Amino acid sequence: MESCHKYSLPLIVLFLYMSFFFVAKADASIKQRPFNNKVSAGFVFGDSTVDPGNNNYVQTFFRSNFPPYGKDFKDQTPTGRFTNGKLSTDLIVSYIGIKEYLPPYLDPSLSIEELMTGVSFASAGSGFDPLTPQISSVVSIPNQLEYFKEYKKRLQSAVGKKRMEDTIEKAVFLISAGTNDFVVNYFTLPIRRRNYTVSAYQRFILQNVKQLLQDLWDEGARRIAVTGLPPMGCLPVVITLNSENAILERDCIEKYSRVGMEYNQMLQNEVNSMRGRLTHLGAKVYYVDIFTPLVDMIQGLGKLDFDEVSDGCCGSGYLEAGFLCNPGSYVCADASKYVFFDSIHPTVKAYTKLFIVNRPVIDSMIQD
Repeated sequence: MESCHKYSLPLIVLFLYMSFFFVAKADASIKQRPFNNKVSAGFVFGDSTVDPGNNNYVQTFFRSNFPPYGKDFKDQTPTGRFTNGKLSTDLIVSYIGIKEYLPPYLDPSLSIEELMTGVSFASAGSGFDPLTPQISSVVSIPNQLEYFKEYKKRLQSAVGKKRMEDTIEKAVFLISAGTNDFVVNYFTLPIRRRNYTVSAYQRFILQNVKQLLQDLWDEGARRIAVTGLPPMGCLPVVITLNSENAILERDCIEKYSRVGMEYNQMLQNEVNSMRGRLTHLGAKVYYVDIFTPLVDMIQGLGKLDFDEVSDGCCGSGYLEAGFLCNPGSYVCADASKYVFFDSIHPTVKAYTKLFIVNRPVIDSMIQD
């Protein structure tokens, strides 16, 4: 648990290929709301849990636009989403009634009509620490923000300034990142550990989150939800690389989950503070708890809904993700029996359960 030194270099390199997670929200069985113009669009920033395929257009190995990813998606299409079907963000916009899927901004084929109802700027492998996206050559969060500014200019050219501003004001914004900063960066590479204690690094990440929230506010965002970290020690890949016996001992690694829990409390306090300061200006800023419901699915009564809670559906379920979860991999027959689809990312069923827990947050965001 102290480090990964006991594992071979290929395993560590493999681990660096992993990215994670936002978590969230509902499948087609959850009734959609009729579109009522209360919400104009959805915009998303973050990592692989909310990247619907932006990395398909980036020079990186962090991709999932091949089977078995998308095996339960429409027409079994692998789109670049790191799961077996819809992402949480697809489920959210479908529930609200905006559209069925939230597309990647970097898709050059998107029409103005598609752009108007929202896109995801997220990039698998990214994080709040500027070093994190450099590890995998993906789109940093500051660059995701720059794409959003570019988006606004494109929209303004097409529909005019007033309509563009109205679209932004009525939109919902979702942020999901941070796991890569800790799992792939801080705890795996020595660079940040030389200069930051764990608590100092938590504060460093939180400062970058605060900066993003402020930047989005300055760009016109008024309804923003930001997720906390998952129980990082329960990710199958983390268990595999830190367990004394990765085959027989598949319990969560408490060290990692405790760091996430501490960070989440800090983030929640900051979000509550920001909401208090800005409510009178029409802001709605929310914290989304993914830690507690995931712990329940893995360790609590919720685990009764799953047959497998500590390994993924793809391959051995211990290490495979991205290009190691590929058309040649063994794939479980029924992903709904698993919390994780690969060694990092949840299944649609897990996302659905997370949505049910956090649906009041979405409902609060879309109310007048």
